[in-house]
Amino acid sequence: MSCVNLIIKAGEKLPSLDSVSGDYEDWMAEILGWDQDDYRSVAIYLGEKLPPLDEVKSIIITGAGAMMTDPSPWIAESAEWLARAAESHHPILGICFGHQLLAHALGGIVGNNPRGLEVGSVPIHLTGEASEDSLFKNMPSQFIANVSHMQSVIKLPDGARLLAYSKREPVHAFSYGADVWGIQFHPEFNAEIVKHFIRYFDEQLKQEGRDMSTLLADTDDTPE
Repeated sequence: MSCVNLIIKAGEKLPSLDSVSGDYEDWMAEILGWDQDDYRSVAIYLGEKLPPLDEVKSIIITGAGAMMTDPSPWIAESAEWLARAAESHHPILGICFGHQLLAHALGGIVGNNPRGLEVGSVPIHLTGEASEDSLFKNMPSQFIANVSHMQSVIKLPDGARLLAYSKREPVHAFSYGADVWGIQFHPEFNAEIVKHFIRYFDEQLKQEGRDMSTLLADTDDTPE
């Protein structure tokens, strides 16, 4: 049986993004240059079951509107499957919610970000460990990325390496072993997409004393 690249779809886009074609899995496939025949998508938040690991080549976990602290059975089931996938050295990349789910699966702790909501285009800083990491070593020490999240990895799994951080987010990327990465930022979000998230969080931004118009003006596409 042939193995497939698996995109684990953990949620769906904002309703306001109906004017933008595709969804999380489509945006990821696009930046990876994958055609529809190159991957399979499983919507775990809808109860779709993950395949046996011997049918999987690589794994990407998307973002979601769900919170890791929600007592959802699909979160627990997915975490157990991901822990086994990491043990069997499957290449895994978790993005935003997927990053948090992956950290949780490996023994880390996820909770509300004590620094509040992070949304928009923000500077990401790499740590010294990133210079030795196969995924990050050729990237600049600082770059702009698009973000939208209220929860964070509060404690990394034992043995994980911190690779990136920002002003509001202490854990923007980590690696675990040679095959597993989590990134809090969204490489698949362009400026148009992240603007929808900024507008979505307008009321919370006001409560935190932050200006939505400034965040909108500062948005940018993710660098290649």
